Amino acid sequence: MNLSHTTWGFAARLWDGAAETALAWWRSVYLGAVVLVLLLSPSSYRGQLRARMAYQLYVQTGPVLLGFTALAALLCAVITRIVIVTALSYGLSRYALEMVVRVLVLELIPLTACLFVAMRCTIPNGSQLIQMRLRGHADVLQRRGLDPVRSELLPRAVGGLFACLTLAALSCVVALVTVYLSVYGFTLAGLPAYTRLFGHVFSPVVTLVFTLKTAFFSLAVALIPLSSGWYSPLQRLRHEGRELGGLTRMFAVLLVIEILSLMGNYY
Repeated sequence: MNLSHTTWGFAARLWDGAAETALAWWRSVYLGAVVLVLLLSPSSYRGQLRARMAYQLYVQTGPVLLGFTALAALLCAVITRIVIVTALSYGLSRYALEMVVRVLVLELIPLTACLFVAMRCTIPNGSQLIQMRLRGHADVLQRRGLDPVRSELLPRAVGGLFACLTLAALSCVVALVTVYLSVYGFTLAGLPAYTRLFGHVFSPVVTLVFTLKTAFFSLAVALIPLSSGWYSPLQRLRHEGRELGGLTRMFAVLLVIEILSLMGNYY
């Protein structure tokens, strides 16, 4: 009898966990669709909404721009030096530069930029949404005739998306310049060979995969932490560790996107 009750209780908990996880994934997808629709709506760029969106664009990108650029340049210089020295020791110097460009620009830089934005911007934004709901601010907005998704969630999502795309693009440029200076120094003599290498690496298929990967990385980082903060039942937040489900989903999505991009580039 006890064994039957234990088995039934375990199955019920397993079913509840699966249903809760499926609902969380659906809410993330639904929120992404809502944000994309609102982005295409002209009413999202009028009056106070435009001011809120401009504020989030600046707050989530401007203060971290210089620091992340310096960090990306330092990281690229260190990795380039390690790869070049290791390749020379094994007699593989002809492949070293291409490997550095592939590893840094195609794989490491977009992921680093998105994770930086997640830790610096979108995860704190999710916590802000939770605090806003705990204080009842969303209900106050609804009583005033305002849509809290449009006025509070959309600007934060757009700011996170813009920050990811901006930092990824800027860090790729910084990586290419840093790699060139690390290998050739302050001279234009290596520019023709470096340009040919760049064109060889960034074929049309690789460029398409890189663009799609960066875009989906940005969407995942911008939307999943916000959906977790917006839709999670408030009573769950009192249980230690339960609020980390959104971060788990975000990292799982980033991992899947990275695996698909590797398959698209190398298979």
